[in-house]
Amino acid sequence: MKLRTAIALGTLALTATLASAQQGVGKDEILLGSIQDLSGPLAGFGKQARAGMLLAVDEINEQGGINGRKVKLLVEDSGYDPKKAVLAAQKLVNQDKIFMMVGHIGTAQNMAAMPVQFEKNVANFFPITAAREMYEPFHKLKYSFAAPYYDQMRLAVPKLVKEKGAKKVCTLYQDDDFGLEVLKGGEDGLKTIGMEFAEKTSYKRGATDFSSQVSKLQASGCDFVVLGTIIRETIGAIGTARKLGYNPTFIGSSAAYTDLIHKIGGKAMDGLYATMTVQNPYTDEQSPSIRFWANKYKTKFNEDPTVFSVYGYLIINTFATAANKAGKNLSTDSFIKVMDSTTIQPDMFGSPLQTFTATKRLGSGTSRLSQITDGKWKVMSDYMGDTAAKK
Repeated sequence: MKLRTAIALGTLALTATLASAQQGVGKDEILLGSIQDLSGPLAGFGKQARAGMLLAVDEINEQGGINGRKVKLLVEDSGYDPKKAVLAAQKLVNQDKIFMMVGHIGTAQNMAAMPVQFEKNVANFFPITAAREMYEPFHKLKYSFAAPYYDQMRLAVPKLVKEKGAKKVCTLYQDDDFGLEVLKGGEDGLKTIGMEFAEKTSYKRGATDFSSQVSKLQASGCDFVVLGTIIRETIGAIGTARKLGYNPTFIGSSAAYTDLIHKIGGKAMDGLYATMTVQNPYTDEQSPSIRFWANKYKTKFNEDPTVFSVYGYLIINTFATAANKAGKNLSTDSFIKVMDSTTIQPDMFGSPLQTFTATKRLGSGTSRLSQITDGKWKVMSDYMGDTAAKK
């Protein structure tokens, strides 16, 4: 009888221990997951973000890890397809049993994957998309660092329209959640100066020919065009416009703020404006700290870093800082408790001050303008918007 009782008690204790064990946090390792586009239209971004994350992981592990635990990062490819993002999330969450999803790229992809994560209490930490859905509606497992596309356009468009003395404003946008955020932000921003879009035209995700859309904008006489475009669409639209002799002021969101625009698009991209937060880290940057970091990255990956490399790097380091503060008994709850009173100071890359609370899941709603001049992005304005961001 005593033996059976002892066995039963031992079984109960083991069951309780297993039940309380935190998924993705082992004795010597913390398992993180990320979903990137490594084969689709945003593969340039996805590969850069992954490299930045891996650099940060290596640095953290070289310094002893997080409270004695090494960080391991698993990266899955979505091909920028929401359906594939769901499958990737299911693998990472249910098979690999990650602790947290970090830096998942893409608006529609995150929205598709989050339910899979939240069912298993896996947080969505700093997704690489500036959609409002990354922090709204409130959910304790959502944390976003990127000023929303909506606010970027709402603030930047009227500012630049007035500076340029533009008479007629049009928009070309991707027909999805991302493009609609840019469209809505531009519309609401124009209302503040008594204007509206004179022409709106869209394209399907993955489109490569923009001749009909650009001809439509040119025919309407627009001297200012708001772009809800990403990499190749930005290059394609502006390149088409230049060939047609059409040269309005072009402004894109942070989704178009990448060195790939001027590297691939060449001289035709000069003059493009985009909203942004952190600076693109050129290897000949005047700032010694950025130049050192950029050259370290280039030595490791044999390519120049980009703003998406910086996103990946900062996401992992921010996670590590909070996880360290959460202590040896790292769990989703202990991590959230730390994040609920976290302030992230501006860094060498020019990031704005970010704050998080128990009711505030967006670190900062601010952004600033940059412009391609002589083949490089150059900062053109101070931060615009509410530095406290939204609740």
